[in-house]
Amino acid sequence: MNPRVQNAKALDNHLIQILFTNGETGIFDITEYLNIGIFKELQKPQIFNTVKAVDGTIQWVNGADLCPDTVYLDSKKI
Repeated sequence: MNPRVQNAKALDNHLIQILFTNGETGIFDITEYLNIGIFKELQKPQIFNTVKAVDGTIQWVNGADLCPDTVYLDSKKI
């Protein structure tokens, strides 16, 4: 099982800084999702900036969320 999201912070350019439960930090880019369904709303900074860690993954106030494995595997570790 991959580590889960412990903390999430919105950055510029639709990037999210993620702290994982194993202590790793990564940057997740949601740009590729911005033209898909509910993720279109994340083009608005006031929605995108509401990202937070919920139940091991990332979630926004509009209900959008992502699979925690996707967030971990597709994050660029720093």
